[in-house]
Amino acid sequence: MNTYLRLKEKKEELEVLIELAEEGENVEAEIEKALLVFEKEIEEAELRALFFEPDDSRNAILTIHPGAGGTESQDWAQMLLRMYLRYAERKGYKAEILDLMAGEEAGIKSATVRIEGDYAFGRLSQESGVHRLVRISPFDANKRRHTSFAAIFVYPEVEEDIEIEINPEDLRIETFRASGHGGQHVNVTDSAVRITHIPTGIVVQCQNERSQHKNKAMAMKILRARLYEHEKKKQLEKWEKIEESKTDIAWGNQIRSYVLHPYKLIKDLRTKVETSDVDRILDGDLDDFIKASLLWRKKNFLSSNQKNK
Repeated sequence: MNTYLRLKEKKEELEVLIELAEEGENVEAEIEKALLVFEKEIEEAELRALFFEPDDSRNAILTIHPGAGGTESQDWAQMLLRMYLRYAERKGYKAEILDLMAGEEAGIKSATVRIEGDYAFGRLSQESGVHRLVRISPFDANKRRHTSFAAIFVYPEVEEDIEIEINPEDLRIETFRASGHGGQHVNVTDSAVRITHIPTGIVVQCQNERSQHKNKAMAMKILRARLYEHEKKKQLEKWEKIEESKTDIAWGNQIRSYVLHPYKLIKDLRTKVETSDVDRILDGDLDDFIKASLLWRKKNFLSSNQKNK
């Protein structure tokens, strides 16, 4: 059912309940429930109107990379991983960790997650960028305040029907033994796969499956997504090169700041949306930030089109 028909149906249901109430029926609870559903449908319709890129409806492949700072940044990267997994859960999306490299003491060195769901890429695309955390370090015996950085990159998953030419001679394929947390669930065979696309320097890997064949197939899917995004950015020219931004996950490049001490505040530096309810956001309730960033994207798009006329 399309959005218009769904809204029309919910509106009619609400009108019937109001008529029953006017006739003396005790339907206040039903009206309240129907009104909440209707409001939610309207919000969803407003959000759908912000999707205009051809890739917005695709599934997403999200990667997380900590910045300099060792354990501090690696722990922050793990916090972000949890936040996006919780977001996917809240939206009813399917999230699958394709690759995860644990830190030596705590946190993660990198992670790749496939997120499958309605407009997953469209919703998460604006999360790409550097995320900054300020807090009292749980790893500092002197309880000093630390600033940590981690970068999020989101790519649209490319379907098989999109032509992405990959020359086998351009690939360096390596296998290695997959690792597990704390030495548990470690594969005894070299089932993990790392693929390097030599012309672009793009490196992807997958160790989620026990089968080397399945890991290679998934790594190739990630590579196709990365190459698709790479080519799209080359064509548009205005997009910043991903590899350049990865080299400086630090001050001056962040899109969002998460302050947990000396006060609590999360602020998006592009849209200026902010909240002091940091626990809610870190638990995956990102809807306000995502909607604001999509509005910001559309505004920039319309402004750019106007200038080009």
